Amino acid sequence: MRAMSATRSDIQEQGLLALLPPGWRPYAKLARLDRPIGTWLLLFPCWWGLALAGSHDIGLYLLFALGALAMRGAGCTINDMMDRDFDRQVARTALRPLASGQVTMVQAGIFLAAQGLIGLAVLLALNRTAIALGLASTLLVAIYPLMKRITHWPQIVLGLAFNWGALMGWTAARGTLDLPALLLYGSGILWTLGYDTIYAHQDKDDDARIGVKSTALRLGAATGRWLVFFYGGTVLLIAAAVLTAGGSLGLTVLIAGLIAAHFGWQLVWLRIDDPDQCLLLFRANRFIGWLVLIPLLLGSIFLG
Repeated sequence: MRAMSATRSDIQEQGLLALLPPGWRPYAKLARLDRPIGTWLLLFPCWWGLALAGSHDIGLYLLFALGALAMRGAGCTINDMMDRDFDRQVARTALRPLASGQVTMVQAGIFLAAQGLIGLAVLLALNRTAIALGLASTLLVAIYPLMKRITHWPQIVLGLAFNWGALMGWTAARGTLDLPALLLYGSGILWTLGYDTIYAHQDKDDDARIGVKSTALRLGAATGRWLVFFYGGTVLLIAAAVLTAGGSLGLTVLIAGLIAAHFGWQLVWLRIDDPDQCLLLFRANRFIGWLVLIPLLLGSIFLG
């Protein structure tokens, strides 16, 4: 078997992880508590949906934060259970708990069930429509790890799953599923296609060697041009969501302008053959979350 690429492991042995008892650390790694960016990217669409719907209920925002933490951990656990054999062959993932043998499949299954129960408890605190939507999302979470085996576009399924919270946030606040939420959901899917394509460029050499598919491999040198489409569509659909939800033209232009500027910065600095730069740009998408959320909240508070 050919050697793995020189990309370093993605395990972060610092911060919160270093404060936990040694026996807890493999489970924290399994839930990616050492790398909270994924939780933020899952949470922001939920908070966007709440803010777009005009909700000022702090309890709902906190519930979605807890739910995002639990369900992101559950999704990562499922992913690692299915991909443990692949992970052993990729330098960035070879030290993950299941791939390296720190956690057994039985232990991972119990941990998955515990996270699922937390997510279920959060879901049951919402209204009936939101509960039904939440249950419908479980299929997407379950099938996403399989997509990289059969299509070069697994990021589409990731986008469908990761942005489901946009629908749930709106529905938790309004009790109905309306056009602004659907437009917001569409914008999130395109956003995910953009940032996760950048992320996937870190592993493209290993992925090609072991037969794992991704948009990074499919788009290759044309990635920058496709990102213009993904990110441009994100801006347009978010603008449409704000307008159809009753937002002012000024608020719409502000949000669209802020995120367009940030996306432009990403495109200028993108180096698809530099794994460190790809990771930096991927993580920078947390600022997109705030650039949408803060104006939405301020607009709903001061503009009614």
